[in-house]
Amino acid sequence: MNRINPRKLLLSKWTAAHPQNREKHFLVTELYRDEEGTVLDVELQAVLTQRSQRLAWQTLKDSDAWRLGWK
Repeated sequence: MNRINPRKLLLSKWTAAHPQNREKHFLVTELYRDEEGTVLDVELQAVLTQRSQRLAWQTLKDSDAWRLGWK
């Protein structure tokens, strides 16, 4: 399991463990917060295709699906 501080996710780099459509490397481009400032979701942008997807930041903790950094 990846250990993550949600406040430091902005502009972090991630590698998909099982790439789809040649999209392997991703960058966190935006953090979505609630009224109290707690991070709820992140927006991941694929480096190759510039496609964005929004997902819960806890999803990045799964080391079977995501690896920290570009590898």
